Amino acid sequence: MPNFVALSRNLHAGKRWLRHSSYRFAAQDAVIPLVAQELPKAIMSLPVGFVATGGGFVPVAVQGLAPGQNLFVAPDGRWLAAYTPAAYRGYPFQLAHAENGQQVLCFDEESGLITDGPQGEPFFDEDNKPAKGVAEVMNFLTQVQANRVLTERVCALLQHHGLIQPWPLKVQEAGGERIVEGLYRIDEAALNALPADAVVALRNGGALPLAYCQLLSMQHLARLAPLAQAHAEAQAQAQAQAQPLPQTPAGDLDLEFLNKGGTISFGNLL
Repeated sequence: MPNFVALSRNLHAGKRWLRHSSYRFAAQDAVIPLVAQELPKAIMSLPVGFVATGGGFVPVAVQGLAPGQNLFVAPDGRWLAAYTPAAYRGYPFQLAHAENGQQVLCFDEESGLITDGPQGEPFFDEDNKPAKGVAEVMNFLTQVQANRVLTERVCALLQHHGLIQPWPLKVQEAGGERIVEGLYRIDEAALNALPADAVVALRNGGALPLAYCQLLSMQHLARLAPLAQAHAEAQAQAQAQAQPLPQTPAGDLDLEFLNKGGTISFGNLL
């Protein structure tokens, strides 16, 4: 379990931190929030939807169709998509809001990426100020947070015009069909039927790009089925280490399907 602790000179002066080389920390994230600024790149490889939060909606990368399942994290911790969400790129740091409303930079003490040295980067420099690497992470996370506020306003505009609808998905499992609930998508028919003044309002509010990005990204939902199969096969191989398959090492993902051209069938998942 993550344990984010506010960065302080009392706790972290003299200590160092390591940049993560594995995405195992994200292995249980079925969805992860995205911000509008990163959507044009994210939709090139990730399916995007919305989830409801606090009376509104936020865009998310859809990474799995079962709780605690991120199909884009391989068993060895590799990230399997061409784009990495901004929410992961700042790890093991995270911004939090203090009681006085100020933003506080926190570090995951359970990440295994904190050390007494000599490896890694210092938290603070010789002048007891945040070291260069920490300052860069803080700047990045601050930009992401600012864009998150903007993204929430854009989603509120889409919601105001009735353009966000439930996106129920059907998954065929061994025990039968399962309905995945809680995801939302753009109502393309309602978008196309909007009057001109509403379209102008959405354009001026920066909401049209987000709407079209979500619609375009839905084609990548087809990637989840073969990824799920690859994970299941890797797990089966790991459980049968006494008889590993010669062509694929035990526990490894066979990702050859990602290199094949043509259309990937989503089978019975839709």
